[in-house]
Parts: sequence; C-alpha cells; structure tokens
Amino acid sequence: MAHQMGMDDMRSLGSSLLVKQTKTEGSSRRLDSGCLWAELASLQVPPLCSSIVRALHQQKLGKASWSSLQQGLQQSFLRSLASYRIFQKAAPFDRRATSLAWHPAHPSTLAVGSKGGDIMLWNFGVKDKPTFLKGIGAGGSITGLKFNPLNTDQFFTSSMEGTTRLQDFKGNTLRVFSSYDTCNFWFCSLDVSAKSRMVVTGDNVGHVILLNMDGKELWNLRMHKKKVTHVALNPCCDWFLATASVDQTVKIWDLRQVRGKSSFLYSLPHRHPVNAACFSPDGAQLLTTDQKSEIRVYSASQWDCPLNLIPHPHRHFQHLTPIKATWHPRYNLIVVGRYPDPNFKSCTPYELRTIDVFDGSSGKMMHQLYDPESSGIISLNEFNPIGDTLASVMGYHILIWSQEEAGMQK
Repeated sequence: MAHQMGMDDMRSLGSSLLVKQTKTEGSSRRLDSGCLWAELASLQVPPLCSSIVRALHQQKLGKASWSSLQQGLQQSFLRSLASYRIFQKAAPFDRRATSLAWHPAHPSTLAVGSKGGDIMLWNFGVKDKPTFLKGIGAGGSITGLKFNPLNTDQFFTSSMEGTTRLQDFKGNTLRVFSSYDTCNFWFCSLDVSAKSRMVVTGDNVGHVILLNMDGKELWNLRMHKKKVTHVALNPCCDWFLATASVDQTVKIWDLRQVRGKSSFLYSLPHRHPVNAACFSPDGAQLLTTDQKSEIRVYSASQWDCPLNLIPHPHRHFQHLTPIKATWHPRYNLIVVGRYPDPNFKSCTPYELRTIDVFDGSSGKMMHQLYDPESSGIISLNEFNPIGDTLASVMGYHILIWSQEEAGMQK
C-alpha cells in the first residue's frame, strides 16, 4: 500500500505540475568549419507572437493562456541566443574543472571545482580577485558542489578524497557528513534540500547515504550495483530522489518509504552507463544523459517510457569531465555540450563542438552556441538562476556566455 501511495504521489505530482506549466587545421578544414558556423548563425526560431508586451496584455485580459504566454517568452529567449557571446574566460586550475554551481542569489557569482580539489568562487561582475581554495592535488577531484541554501557563505562538496562535507570560503571544514579512510572508496555525487534539511550523497560502489544537515545519518544503502554518478532531489517534492549509475539504470525513490535496495518506485533502464539524472525546475520531468549518444526526457505522469529520446553525441572519455545535460531554470529547454563522433549516424565532416539547445517537449534542436576561439569539448553547461547567463566548463577553462550587449555592460 505504501509503495502504491508513492507512485500515486508521483502521478499527482506530474498532473498538477504539468498544468502549471578545437581549432581547425588546414585550409579545407577551415572552409568546411566556416560553412558550418554560417549554418549555425542562420538557424532562426520563428516568432510565436509579434510582441511579448502584447502577449502579456492578452494574458491579463484573459485572451491568452499562461502556457501560450510561456511559449512566447521561450521563443523570445531562443531568438536572443543568436546574440550570445563569450565575454569572460578563466583558467584558474592546473587540472580540468569537474563541477560548477551558481550562487542562488547573486546572478554573476559561481563556484567551480577541479580534478585537483581546488575550488574557486568567482564574481565575474566585479574586478576583485576570485577567492581560491587549494586542493590536495591528485586524488582530490571535486565530484559534487552545492551552495548551502541556508547560508550561502558555505558550500557542500563530495570528492574523490573520500569525503562529503560542508566548508566555507575561508577554507574551513565545518562538518564532515561522510568519510572513507581508504582510497578504494570515494563519493561521486551530492544534492541538498533546504526545505527538508537533508543531504544525499552517492559513492563509487553503489551506496547512497541520506543525512540531515546536523550530520545524523538516516540511512546508508547499496541502491545500485556500480558507481552512483548523480543524485537529485525533486525541487518541488523533495521526498522524491533520482539516482543515476554506471550500472545503466536511473531509479526513482520515495524517501519516506525507502526500506532497501528493492524499494524504488521506478527503475529506468538505459542502453549505456548514465552520467546524470536531473529534475526539471517544476519537478514534473526528468532529464537523463548516458555516456554515449542519448539524452532522455521522462514525465512524472508516466515513468514507464521516456517522453523523448534525443540522439546526441557525447561519448565518455577517461580524461574528459563527463558531459551532462541540464535544464534552463525558466523555460522547457535542455542545454548540453556536443562531442562529435564519426560513428554517430548524423555526423557530418568537421562537425563543430557546439553547445546544443533542445526543446524539452519536442526534442527538437532549437539553437547551437559556438565560439571558434573556444572550440574544445564543453562538458558542463548551466544557466544562472535568472536564466540570462550561461557558465560552461571546457577542460581547464571556465566560459561565461551572455547577450553581446549585456556582456559589454558587465
């Protein structure tokens, strides 16, 4: 009965929320890439309404629905992407960047972690020197990074050093939530809920640990057969947890009724190991990224099969930060870096390493961002909470994208 109640909660959640709702080489290579870049620049999104102001007025008069207004705003945003450019760059680490997190209240501040355990707090809106915390080097990779929602001068990390902990930007460790004393085990993922004051972390052998923010362990269970690459609490109903693993599954759990490894609500099989599973901002959809060529969108109204299967090249490589697709914070849009694969069905000669933007409802490609001066593989992409600035991780580099006019003003 409890299991059925959990599934009923998910269905009602879905129904209620859905209502609201590299540098090129050789002259021929340069020519081909230039043609492809020209094609990207010509990709246009047809306007849905002639004026956003008009759409707002019609909605106020009751002549337009909230969903049509949202679609109009989304189309306007998509058109604005044509003017997005990189206006800030940083390369602060001696090893590649592995994680990033936007400050929840300051739209020009983010934290970035590296494979060496270094962490940088960067307010790119001011000229002050960023705050830099030195890591341990080899073996210290930051695998998860979250600002403390109760005190944004602090942050949570999970790392290959074998700890999940709370720190501040003065370099102090405030609390160790989980720790391993051996190099054979480490933590690979992290999420935090302010509402329920919970911390969840996953390790490299399939365990998921749930704790409260006082550090008390609520349970520690082996929920997957292999490494837990991603854990995510639902932003609207934070008793729902998604876990992703290299065992080729994503599982949905109700934290109120977890009793053991078989007490999941749903198990979503994938064809390949999975890098990430992210709930949409409204909590009604789940976005998964495998380690090869597929992005999936699941709906809370029906977990049995994905709403969309999006073919997309982003294969796994040992010395590359795993590519993870993310949601735009305000629109039903998906953002993900492209790693061209000659074996991918639709691959074209000299395909560019773009940032791809997909419509979350249709799975259709809507736009591609590209800068010929920053042509490496872009592993991580996240928009700030306002949704007007994009941070990207490309190897050692951190890239900040914004509209050309806005970028010049900052």
